[in-house]
Amino acid sequence: MALFNINHTKLDQIKEDPFKLEKEIQEITEQNLEIIFRFYFVRSEFSLHNFRIDTLAFDKKSTCFVIIEYKRDKNFSVIDQGYTYLSLMLNNKADFILEYNERCKGTLRKDDIDWSQSKVIFVSPSFTPYQKEAINFKDLPIELWEIKRYDNNTVRYRQLPSYGAQESIKTISNRNDTTNIVAQEIKVYTEEEHLAKATEEIKELYRKIKEAILYLDSLEVKARKKYIAFLNPANLVDIQIRESSLVIWINLSIGRLDDPKGLCRNVSNKGHHGNGDYELQIKNDDDLEYIMSLVKQAIKN
Repeated sequence: MALFNINHTKLDQIKEDPFKLEKEIQEITEQNLEIIFRFYFVRSEFSLHNFRIDTLAFDKKSTCFVIIEYKRDKNFSVIDQGYTYLSLMLNNKADFILEYNERCKGTLRKDDIDWSQSKVIFVSPSFTPYQKEAINFKDLPIELWEIKRYDNNTVRYRQLPSYGAQESIKTISNRNDTTNIVAQEIKVYTEEEHLAKATEEIKELYRKIKEAILYLDSLEVKARKKYIAFLNPANLVDIQIRESSLVIWINLSIGRLDDPKGLCRNVSNKGHHGNGDYELQIKNDDDLEYIMSLVKQAIKN
């Protein structure tokens, strides 16, 4: 995709400034992990049993470890390498926890980690069509992120989506192989699984709200363990699907939401699954237009 600077009415093309070394990609990513991914940096070059993990990170919201690998060459298998690293982690949980506690002055215990949400992220300037197709599974704990640097001192990170993924990775795994072992412990959640618990009326209500949110802005939709997140890149709105209602969390700090009808309740001092200090529960679309005005505030802030 071509990018341009606007000089009055003339367009000047912004040219790509390729990375010469994987280390360049690693350094800029590690120094900005929270901005890019909302992850906490744990360790660079973490070695264990003859394997070396480029970046070990921690997702505090999901309470899980994330492994990040950087690639400039295209000759690698995202499935094989990704599942090898996940298997390494699941078979050596104590080592990962010890590393976190020593590096981050933490007090994590084994039961504090949601190992089911662990994942591997590959960051590269480009991926082959084969690699892109390889992630086209609905339950794959592997993400591909494309990084581009340009000559106007700009860097872009973009996650490559798995278009229309319906097939399970388990259908191609052989019994007792690494893929199958990891799949038994790591769970990748989908919208369909969340919707399965709801009545037909609530399913229709969710789809209507989802469409309205995406009409406001081109947000990414990701199913988490407890809710479905709408993010860009941070969670702006989270929706939990229940049997006969939807619970919506709006990611604004208390005092920053204009809610004249008072539909939202303050959960800043209460435990809750979603992001933000505002929560509302709905069972129909009677206040849909008004609710979208609340959501819009989170998007614009």
